Amino acid sequence: MAATFRRRLGRGAASTAVAALVCAALTASQAPAATESTAAGERKPAPPPADTPIDGGSAYYTDLPPLKSPVPPSGSHRPKGGPVVTGPAQAGIPATVLAAYKKAESRIDGSDPGCRLPWQLLAGIGKVESGQARGGAVDAEGTTLQPILGPQLNGHGFARITDTDGGRYDGDLTHDRAVGPMQFIPSTWSSGGPDGTGWGADGNGDGKKDPHNVFDAALAAGRYLCAAGRDLSTHQDLDRAILGYNDSGEYLRTVLSWYAFYRTGTYEVPDGKGVLPVQRGGAGGGHGGGRTEGRTGKDHGRGTGAGHHPAEPKPHGPAEPEPGKPAEPEPGKPAEPKPGKPGGTDPAPGGKDPQKPTPKPPTEPAPLATLVRVGDKDVSAPAGTDFTASPRVRAEDAAGKPVAGAPVRFTLPAPSGARFPDGATAVTVTTGKDGLATAPTLHAGDKTGAFTIRATAVGRTVSAVAFDATVKAAPAPKADKLVRTADKELTTTAGQAFAAGAVEIKATYQGKLAAGVPVTATMVTDDPDKPVENDKGPYFEDPEATGADKGKPVRTRTGLTTDADGLLKLPKICTDTRTGTFLLRLTTADGAVLTVELKVTAPVGA
Repeated sequence: MAATFRRRLGRGAASTAVAALVCAALTASQAPAATESTAAGERKPAPPPADTPIDGGSAYYTDLPPLKSPVPPSGSHRPKGGPVVTGPAQAGIPATVLAAYKKAESRIDGSDPGCRLPWQLLAGIGKVESGQARGGAVDAEGTTLQPILGPQLNGHGFARITDTDGGRYDGDLTHDRAVGPMQFIPSTWSSGGPDGTGWGADGNGDGKKDPHNVFDAALAAGRYLCAAGRDLSTHQDLDRAILGYNDSGEYLRTVLSWYAFYRTGTYEVPDGKGVLPVQRGGAGGGHGGGRTEGRTGKDHGRGTGAGHHPAEPKPHGPAEPEPGKPAEPEPGKPAEPKPGKPGGTDPAPGGKDPQKPTPKPPTEPAPLATLVRVGDKDVSAPAGTDFTASPRVRAEDAAGKPVAGAPVRFTLPAPSGARFPDGATAVTVTTGKDGLATAPTLHAGDKTGAFTIRATAVGRTVSAVAFDATVKAAPAPKADKLVRTADKELTTTAGQAFAAGAVEIKATYQGKLAAGVPVTATMVTDDPDKPVENDKGPYFEDPEATGADKGKPVRTRTGLTTDADGLLKLPKICTDTRTGTFLLRLTTADGAVLTVELKVTAPVGA
């Protein structure tokens, strides 16, 4: 149930330690503590007691990659007109699920390239969490045909998290359950992410964030794995990210085994034709807490025995297996996966893909000695707009020469409201041949004020570079031209009002519609040299007058504003007993002026 990011705690852990983890958890470790709500009441959610005992995450699939390469399933097919792909049946990933993992990798590559998220890691987690959405049981949009639910988090063998979503995602009105292909706790999905905004994401662009949709869930899981400035090409960050999903050595080893297995080659199978794992492990062991189907609580796919219980992993996980074989550590050495993204195409079974580059051992770190600010120290932007300049630094060695290939992390303080693309508060950029690293375009939020952007060298103990940033109040909208939307003569009879909305104007600025522009309307005399407010003739009713003063005439109205289309309909214009042609003058702060004639005639027979 991990993508709620459960933390397993050893039995007998001190309650104070448990409380600290609950307060920080993403399911029970890194997300805000889940809250209580009701479907019908108006009470605000309340966190569970801080001393609630927790025994870690719920059950998950513990099946390991195959020792041998069985015949591929009959559902293997010819992708994009190419040759028929064969290989271990377990290497087949349902088409829509595979597309979701690759799309998530691409999205995160664009917004946080320094994370180096490989889609095979998402596939490894998806295999362990839900059996690749139960073998690809999803519709054309990627939504599971039936909800995939974890066990009830009622404190019996799992964390105790009372209902936080009114059953919206998990159909449970008493306690939360992990939901979807990547198993998010509802509170984690909707409010447990950075700044309390939730880890939920819209991965398929339909305007919704649905944990039951594999595109949305895969993107959300990828963003979590990349959180806190992680670089998944390093062993420490890779292990930390997976353990943040479920803090279990067995879980870590199982995910890393599938991750390494998928890196040796996968192929696409039709949706619904994926191989379903059966063995269960985790807090519930092989006998309890299995994922449930639909909303009936019916168990499915639960193992009949204890399942695989491999030894606890070494710090860096298993070594990458040969095609069709599980990871096995070398004698006397800790097992390690090969981090980073594989290149080329998936190899056909029984041979090595010539287009796939052979993984190279990690290179020695660049001799980075310092980060140097390039360009202005200060950057600023009006609220709601993009910063025109981006922070930039140069990595240099001890001799002052540029260092290429050094990862640099740009970090924003969360309260600032400013964000990098995709709402990120931190991004990693690798220096180019010239040693330069430039932060991606920064968008100013609605919150004004000053804050600091920090640039740090990932994995290096060199001084950070600080940039002062300021979000200024957005300038008042401008209009350099006012025109009437109709040229019909404006006429009424003395003592009567002009038709409601009779005077409508349009404001533009440099030829474009000007929204939100303040306009002042004044009844003026016809003095061509110096028109002043007219105390006779047409008038507006005082909008603030009450009681006996209601309807009190005023001949200057302020506080009028154009709408989103740059249009403004003036309020009702009344007349007294005087007849003739009167002038209405409309002005803006930027000097735009429009004069409108109002004709008042005598009543018939007067």
